[in-house]
Amino acid sequence: MVNMHKIIIGLSIVGLVIAMAWVSGMRSVEAQRNWDQHAFEALEYAKQIPFPDNRFTFCRVRYTSFSEPNSRHNIGRWATDYPESDAHFSMRLAELTTLEIPKRKDGHFEHVVVSLTDKELFNYPFVYLIEPGELVFQDDEIEPLRNYLLRGGFMMVDDFWGEEEWANWEMEISRVFPPEEYPIVDIPLSHPIFNIVFKLEEKPQVPTAWFWMRSGGQTSERHDSKEVHYRGIFDKKGRLMMVICHNTDIGDGWEREGENEAYFTEISAKKAYPMGINIVVYAMTH
Repeated sequence: MVNMHKIIIGLSIVGLVIAMAWVSGMRSVEAQRNWDQHAFEALEYAKQIPFPDNRFTFCRVRYTSFSEPNSRHNIGRWATDYPESDAHFSMRLAELTTLEIPKRKDGHFEHVVVSLTDKELFNYPFVYLIEPGELVFQDDEIEPLRNYLLRGGFMMVDDFWGEEEWANWEMEISRVFPPEEYPIVDIPLSHPIFNIVFKLEEKPQVPTAWFWMRSGGQTSERHDSKEVHYRGIFDKKGRLMMVICHNTDIGDGWEREGENEAYFTEISAKKAYPMGINIVVYAMTH
């Protein structure tokens, strides 16, 4: 387990993120956008040992079961916001914590993609799964995911909206963890994921950048998404194994940080990065 004090001390308040100069955010985005169009294929598995030191590599789950291709990458919704989201978040973790984020030979921060059926899944203590609103787990994905989480892994689920998408996710994750044994519960605002590093006064709802700008600053993207939910699944010993972020899109706050100054200040710096950093630090210290 990583020593929490090694991670947290050296962190600054959210205001520091804002004061980091808008230029810094723009410069980082420009650098990331200089990646060629196949950058998301550049690294599948990092060759490092993530435990027990302070090294942390952001790991995204590639699931094979989505029914329609994603129009942006033509490789499925698992890749929504990729690679900018993962790259920017890794950069901010390196800047705002003492976690050691490995770099590739080209100088970019390392982040990886794994499938639930890959043995490399167990190399990473934290994984991120996005847009599960229409996900259907393949049969051979269920047992590895269950084993990964019960053996100490942690999953952050993000970016799905409304009751229909929730119902689908609830049905699918119940195949992994039967609700009578592992119920999905609401995580109260007093839980450490809301204050372990940055103290959040409310559960943050992060909209996509384009919606926020076009709607005049609204955060709920649908008629049935006004209330944001942070729910969790705990193991039999009371350890939080999974944070489920519903009616919010934390990853878009990372991906789109440099596209609009107001969005960066109000959404990325005050909501998306603090929430993401809190979740990672909690995962790495529990």
